[in-house]
Amino acid sequence: MDTKKPHKHRQNENIIENRELSIVEALLPVLILVGMLAYNVFVFGDDALSGSNQFILLLGGAAAAIVGFLNKVSYKQMMAEVAENIKSTTGALLILLMVGALSGTWMVSGVIPTMIYYGLQILNPTIFLAACVIICAIISIATGSSWTTSATVGIALIGIGEALGVSLGMTAGAVLSGAYFGDKLSPLSDTTNLAPAMAGGELFDHIKYMTITTIPTIVVTLVVFIILGFTINTNGTADTASILASIENSFTISGWLFLVPLVVIFLIVKKAPPLLALLIGTLLGGVFAVIFQPGVVATIGGAETLNFESGYKGILNAITIKTSIASDNPALSDLFTAKGMQGMLGTIWLIVCAMVFGGIMDGIGALSRITKSLLGMAQTTFGLFASTVGSCLALNVTASDQYLAIVVPGKMFAKAYNDRGLAPENLSRTLEDSGTVTSVLIPWNTCGAYHSGVLGVSVFDYMFFAIFNWLSPIMTLIFAGLSIKIKQLVVSEGE
Repeated sequence: MDTKKPHKHRQNENIIENRELSIVEALLPVLILVGMLAYNVFVFGDDALSGSNQFILLLGGAAAAIVGFLNKVSYKQMMAEVAENIKSTTGALLILLMVGALSGTWMVSGVIPTMIYYGLQILNPTIFLAACVIICAIISIATGSSWTTSATVGIALIGIGEALGVSLGMTAGAVLSGAYFGDKLSPLSDTTNLAPAMAGGELFDHIKYMTITTIPTIVVTLVVFIILGFTINTNGTADTASILASIENSFTISGWLFLVPLVVIFLIVKKAPPLLALLIGTLLGGVFAVIFQPGVVATIGGAETLNFESGYKGILNAITIKTSIASDNPALSDLFTAKGMQGMLGTIWLIVCAMVFGGIMDGIGALSRITKSLLGMAQTTFGLFASTVGSCLALNVTASDQYLAIVVPGKMFAKAYNDRGLAPENLSRTLEDSGTVTSVLIPWNTCGAYHSGVLGVSVFDYMFFAIFNWLSPIMTLIFAGLSIKIKQLVVSEGE
């Protein structure tokens, strides 16, 4: 799915074989974690992600470790799994830092304000949410990455939505719905390649078979956002005109600034390494900032006029720390603020702590035990699909990583689908419908933490509006329950 790549051990790992835990032992750390997180969010609200949730994840890992010690699992084995989990997120952590840097130079250079400026003139509140879905779907199909889509056009659309007076949660939900739709159907996506590899199918057979559930889901999503567009209350055209004037007063607006995001998108389409593409986008943003916004750069650099020292300091400040550009419109104060690499540290902290919990759960054999129990409930074809969905959702919650939510159920259920006479496309599609897309709905999952951090919107704020993401597993269960397009392992020549 995303711009981080699964390490080979994730695709070929062996499920840990300890003395098998009972289902109560396997679920106990999960129940403890969910209980602690629920109370923590109740006490801290949106501030829970500022640090307390991270510590709660470590406490959950400690609870899992106690279960492991009681079952003779060595500390060394648990730490080895934690190390592998954290190692698998290395690319994601570096990308997060680079996204922070890119957003900083894109703000200072006027790239994001220019996108917002023209976007306000093209998009209106009525069509805005549906347009977000379509724009992000196209970009995500082209790049194969919901992460890159969120970090580029997603950030700009959040700004446009805020300027239009559209709820940030609605805008983020529309952005993620389109991004994950495109991600699922793109042959460039790593999860789209990983799912059929785990199920034993072929990539393009998998993509073609996914359209059966994915197209109806995105159609429903678009209809809901179109209806929302006609019902939401916004600031109105007078406020939009005032905002346009304020943007012009703060930045030099030029169509040439679109060259920066176009270069980044071109590099990703050409399969350049995501880190390289983001680095080039960051550096180009810095160059364009000096050319088009010399006054802004000088101010951030602590000087009245631009020279080499103030330019250097201004660009480095934009890349690394929180920066704000003054505006005569109070409504734009948050819009003209970028957090830089520093703003990504909280998300990185959350991911590392989530990987500690997931690694210990994997090391003590709890993840495989939970999956096995779900498999045991699969007495019918629908039960098999439902167990797969439940397993993917459980792993997204407990392992905090979308790749484990594809790899572990993929390996555990492949034989069951084959024995039931079902083609591997049934399993690979279900893995994507429930493992890939729901990861963004879990605050402590790497995907939920990433998108929430990049878009600046709490998971709890966008969760309901990420319609495509929560509707996908429901749609796959509806098709399974009604036996619609359930592909058999052996089919006739005419089918």
